[in-house]
Amino acid sequence: MDLKLKGLRALVTGASRGLGYAVGRGLALEGAQVGLNSRDVQRVTMAALKLAQETSAQLVPVPGDVSMPEVPAEVIQKMVTALGGLDILVTNAGGPPPGKFESFDEATWQKAIDLSLMSHVRLIRAALPYLRKSKAASVLTITSYSVKQPVPNLVLSNSIRAATVSLTKTLALELGSEGIRFNSILPGWTKTERVVELMTDRAQMKGTTIEEEIHKQAQESPFGRMAEPQEFANVAVFLVSPAASYLTGVMLLVDGGMYKGTM
Repeated sequence: MDLKLKGLRALVTGASRGLGYAVGRGLALEGAQVGLNSRDVQRVTMAALKLAQETSAQLVPVPGDVSMPEVPAEVIQKMVTALGGLDILVTNAGGPPPGKFESFDEATWQKAIDLSLMSHVRLIRAALPYLRKSKAASVLTITSYSVKQPVPNLVLSNSIRAATVSLTKTLALELGSEGIRFNSILPGWTKTERVVELMTDRAQMKGTTIEEEIHKQAQESPFGRMAEPQEFANVAVFLVSPAASYLTGVMLLVDGGMYKGTM
């Protein structure tokens, strides 16, 4: 299937590693021009160089910490200046720290809100003038299956990502008449650096090993394993592509059956 992504301009945030990197790679392989964002200048620059060599696509590093109020607009402007416009926006950010409700003060909650909700709000707000000029405008927010099935010891992520899903659905309804699609992917446990960090925290709490915790969590899937980042990226790339032109307001689980509900 031709996804019709060749030549389209896409920005992926949180893209120096993990799910964001996998999505950026998938878009580049399909011929899109891709801006990669991360707060780590060196890491995102190296990621862009690596993908440019692998795919021969045009890759642009766009560093900046999108959890900071002023940075999302700056990132969007740098992207548009570098590539001449914007067709696809993938908003992704590292998750807030693990812990139980009473372990977090108000400042930590606010920092988590800036990271896991307001970064999406600010990026979308800054991108809208450019998306309105595109004939293939698409926004994908990356959230978590925890919005349907809360994950123990992740109260910040469970709570705040749910707001991002509601934001995405609302914008699909508000802006569909302008031809801008909004969807969200709710990933389950995927083998990324973030997951290793969470499993390390879990192992320390339980007095087990990281390997034991990864194996135990993987059993939540009928497949008995976690996802590979590229398996997630394959779905994301399709969802933002013109090939999915009649899909909007979708909250799609990519979790290997870990969510046990029917709705």
